[in-house]
Amino acid sequence: MSTATATDENTEFVDFWNEILAPKFNKYRHILVGGLTHHSARVFPSLEINEGDRAVDVGCGYGDTAVEIARRVGPGGSVLGIDCCEAFLEIGRRDIAAGKVTNVRLVAGDAQTYPFNGEFDFCFSRFGTQFFENPVAGLRNMRKALKPGGIMTMIVWRTIDDNPWLGIPKQTVSQFLPEPGEDARTCGPGPFSMASQEMVTRQLEIAGYGEIQFERVDAPLMVGNTVEDAINFQLALGPAGEVYREAGEIATRRDAEIRAALGAELKKHDTPDGVVMQSSSWKIRARNPL
Repeated sequence: MSTATATDENTEFVDFWNEILAPKFNKYRHILVGGLTHHSARVFPSLEINEGDRAVDVGCGYGDTAVEIARRVGPGGSVLGIDCCEAFLEIGRRDIAAGKVTNVRLVAGDAQTYPFNGEFDFCFSRFGTQFFENPVAGLRNMRKALKPGGIMTMIVWRTIDDNPWLGIPKQTVSQFLPEPGEDARTCGPGPFSMASQEMVTRQLEIAGYGEIQFERVDAPLMVGNTVEDAINFQLALGPAGEVYREAGEIATRRDAEIRAALGAELKKHDTPDGVVMQSSSWKIRARNPL
């Protein structure tokens, strides 16, 4: 979930995850974990992972994908989950303990510089690598985690135009508020930083990977149990949330009309299963050469 640098002297990105985003992610965990599961559920059956493998989950967040991988590798295998946000890991560790999952370990760390030693058969990341401060360095270090011939698979968002669950709310909010300035606090490059197949292919090549493959994954995503829940989620997180947060007093003054406009758009997607919108990601697979 979060892979920004985590060191003894936390970077601005890590501070932002822990101070600003973590409380909001925790509040909307039912959307972020439940919704994202649609993408990993479509990817997991095709993952090149075997019973007994050792795996690492980069940007593991609450550890739900680490646990799913642990089921795949079985008691003879193991999973290391790494994330820079201790608030996510605390919850994940409690869930893992409650579920009596014994082959998963979650650690706080920097996936760009963590001292991997080539011990893993498989490396996975679901919507975490997009936030690398230095994508090539992060991807190269993930490759260093792998044995020769090991497989890395990551899921990243395609463009905002391919993801109306984020694009439509941003367009709506931006009708009332200015775009954030260059000095806006962020969590890193952002959710769409790896949307370009050509650019990411080049990053992976520079990082030393081979056998690079892209597969488009389209899936519905529940963005709120109710329209009100969906409005609050969009104004708290994502591109619309960034516009709203950075607008400050202007957003406060125009809150009622922003919520009314956003509600009108989100109501179009209200279903018996909640507010459901379309989303699109890349499954990107690459190999550490032999």
